[in-house]
Amino acid sequence: MPTQPSFTEFKPGRFFVGRLPHGEDLLQSIEALCKKSSIQMAIFSVIGAVSSATIGAYDQDQQVYVTFKEESPLEIVTCSGNVSLKEGRSFVHAHIMLADEQGKPLGGHLFPGTIIYAGELHLQELTGDPLERVHDKTTGLMLWRT
Repeated sequence: MPTQPSFTEFKPGRFFVGRLPHGEDLLQSIEALCKKSSIQMAIFSVIGAVSSATIGAYDQDQQVYVTFKEESPLEIVTCSGNVSLKEGRSFVHAHIMLADEQGKPLGGHLFPGTIIYAGELHLQELTGDPLERVHDKTTGLMLWRT
């Protein structure tokens, strides 16, 4: 029997727009803003470029992430994600689509080790009871308890 969708309503909170720090880790930079600003729930997007990227995909059979590192300049075609709680702390979850100088695409789940060349962040805080990520037995993933 299929699982029924479950949704939670939130209201918009603060809206952050800013430049991300050159040479820093993309995920860690967003996490630092969330910690500094006490953000527990948010959605965000990033545009810009990275000097290297660590991305991956989830192997559904083995229930593990498979990652790889690309050590070259890449344009951020799109990067979007959300912030919620995991083990009581703000946790950033993002996917990214990149392109090389010839426009060849490369994308997947964003991991630490993606270094910002230039980046602009748009982050919308969400107010309400924050969602928390918990282990899902079916998929092996840390999914929202709703």
